[in-house]
This record gives sequence, C-alpha cells and structure tokens, in this order.
Amino acid sequence: MKKSDVIQKINRFEKALGRLQEAVKVAKDDLDRDGVIQRFEFTVELLWKTLKAILSYHGIECHSPRHCIKEAFKANLISDDEIILDMLEDRNLSSHIYNEEESKKIFNRIKDVYVDYLSSLNLREKL
Repeated sequence: MKKSDVIQKINRFEKALGRLQEAVKVAKDDLDRDGVIQRFEFTVELLWKTLKAILSYHGIECHSPRHCIKEAFKANLISDDEIILDMLEDRNLSSHIYNEEESKKIFNRIKDVYVDYLSSLNLREKL
C-alpha cells in the first residue's frame, strides 16, 4: 500500500467524521437522529478500512473489521479497542434491525461517547 493511498483513506475518514460531528450538533428530531446514525455507520466503516490501510502500510495484514481493530490496538494505532468494537456492534445493530428505542440509545452513545473518541484519533500521526 502506498503512503498516498493511506493518506486518501485518512482524508475520507476525517471528512466523514466532520459530517458526523456537524449532524450531531444540529440533530433535533427523529429524522435528524436517523441521519446521524447513518453518518455514524458510514464513519465506522471508513474507520476500520482506514485502520486496515495503515496496518497494511506497516506490513500488518488483517481481514475483518474486528481483526483490524484488534491489530490496530496491538500496534498502538488506537488507544482503546473495546470502544471501537462497541461502535462496530452498534453499527451492525443499527443497519440490520430497526428498533426505535435501540436507535435512541445508539444515538445517545454516538453523541455522548463515540464522537469524542473518534475526534481524539490522530490517524495521520500513525503513518
């Protein structure tokens, strides 16, 4: 994997994160909440694929989201693998089963926990 390819993936992740942050700030009704969750799903997908690219650049191969997150933690690319695994679980829940109560819980975790953690990642520094 070329460094320029990894940088492009980081850029895409950062752009998605910015859009997620923006959505969380303005969310005021059910439709906005659903939009936040969709942006979250997209951001989490880009996160694990970006971690996979960084790991590959460093010669570490991984194949599934869970495996890439565990390898990223071992390689000190992320400080907490459990919170990202929680995000992955919430992403899977939100994209496969729609339950309004669960949706509200996921939205609150996105707003209160996940966005701050994602914002603290400095993936560009990990190259």
